[in-house]
Amino acid sequence: MTENSSCCTPDASCQSGGGAVQAGTVTTTYKVTGMTCGHCEGAVSSEIGEIAGVSAVQAVAASGLVTVTSQAPLDEAAVRAAVDEAGYELVGQV
Repeated sequence: MTENSSCCTPDASCQSGGGAVQAGTVTTTYKVTGMTCGHCEGAVSSEIGEIAGVSAVQAVAASGLVTVTSQAPLDEAAVRAAVDEAGYELVGQV
């Protein structure tokens, strides 16, 4: 079996720019309140990163957005618990 070098994902949606999107991944963006600096970003990223199946987390304090890449859709209660543990508040998915 050869590797698929197409820019299209398995669900037939196309990606521009040939980014590093892996087949079988889900990207979800959440709104989190209370983050004000790099330390906040790190705390939120670290806690969410411990959830099973999470492969990448990018938190941006300036916008309050946290983008999570995982192997499957995440249980929002688990994400909420992780954000709470870090000391911030999950508003919900964007």
